[in-house]
Formats: sequence, structure tokens, C-alpha cells
Amino acid sequence: MGSGRPTVVAAVLALVAGLAGLGLGLMGRTASVAHSEIPTQELQSETFEVHVAGWVVEPGVVSVHSGSIVADAIELAGGLKVGADSTAINLAAALHQGDQVIVPGLDQTDGGGSDGGVVSLNRATVEELQDLPGVGPVLATRIVDHREANGRFETVEDLLEVPGIGEAKLASLRDLVRP
Repeated sequence: MGSGRPTVVAAVLALVAGLAGLGLGLMGRTASVAHSEIPTQELQSETFEVHVAGWVVEPGVVSVHSGSIVADAIELAGGLKVGADSTAINLAAALHQGDQVIVPGLDQTDGGGSDGGVVSLNRATVEELQDLPGVGPVLATRIVDHREANGRFETVEDLLEVPGIGEAKLASLRDLVRP
């Protein structure tokens, strides 16, 4: 019987070592599977900068994550000041690199697509665009239709893509509009 005992002990030790190795192998496999199932986008979230100005606590440039909206940028700028008119801007609008968010105060009347006389091509309504010299209802509608069909104006020069706007018209509007 004495000679059988070392064999049993060796067999039990071999079994324990095998199970331990199997367990470690499964743990490593589980970890690698779990990691490989995480999309790369979640591991690296893209950020970009936008400028927040007007009636916010800390105006300036803030970094936002891809998919952020105007409300997120305002929050990063410290939130709204007392007297801010959040109804004059679209808090749910998507943000893009280089955007400028201007929060007007309740006592300001130039919300929407206008900022101190400069009209935003990306926010202005047909009516606001008609306030520009030489822009009537037809041309204003073309500008808005172009924006809706082709996306945001990245530069003022993008107006040249709108039917009815040539170099002369662009020159007369250049200082009165912004993307």
C-alpha cells in the first residue's frame, strides 16, 4: 500500500495542475474575447474644438466629443449666465469642428442666424437672409435649399456653389455673412 500512495498523490497533483492551467487558459481567453468585442470607437472617442461665446459663465474654446450638441458645449463653458436666452438657439443642434455657439441675452433681439449684423449662413432663416443687400426671397431660398441639400457652409466662398451667386454678389456679401 505504501507504494500506491505516491502514485495517487502524483495523480492528484497532476490533476490539480491541469485544472489550474485550464482555468488560467479560460480566464485569458475570456479577457481577450471581451476586449475584442469592444468597438474601437469606444476605446478612442474623437474630440474637436468649438467656440462658445455670449451669455455663458466661461466663454472660450471648449473640447467636445464627437456627437456632442450645443447644450454639451454650453455646459462645458460653465453653463448659462443669468439673463441668457436659451430659446433663441437650438440646444439640440449637432456640433462640428470650429463651430461658434453664441448665446444671446434676453435683452438682445438679434438671435437666430444673426450676430451683431453678421448673418450665419448655417443658422439663418430665409427671412433673415433677405435682410442682406441684394438678397431677395428667391436667392434666400436657394441659400437655405443648398444648405439643406449639401450640408453646412464651411467657408463664405461656398456661396459660389449657390445658383445666382457669382463673384460680384459674393464680394458684396463677404463682410456681412459667416459660415
